[in-house]
Amino acid sequence: MKHLPLIIQILSAFREFVAPRYRPELHYMRGPGPAYARSKVMVDAPRPRGDR
Repeated sequence: MKHLPLIIQILSAFREFVAPRYRPELHYMRGPGPAYARSKVMVDAPRPRGDR
């Protein structure tokens, strides 16, 4: 009986390798991140008048 946890762990790892479970909460993003905000600020920022 002391080998049972090891067997369960091996079978669980094998199952995860063969058919991984998709957990959407691990991949969920809540809107645009800071890189998008920086690029958006650069695009929307008005240019200085003398810089052409």
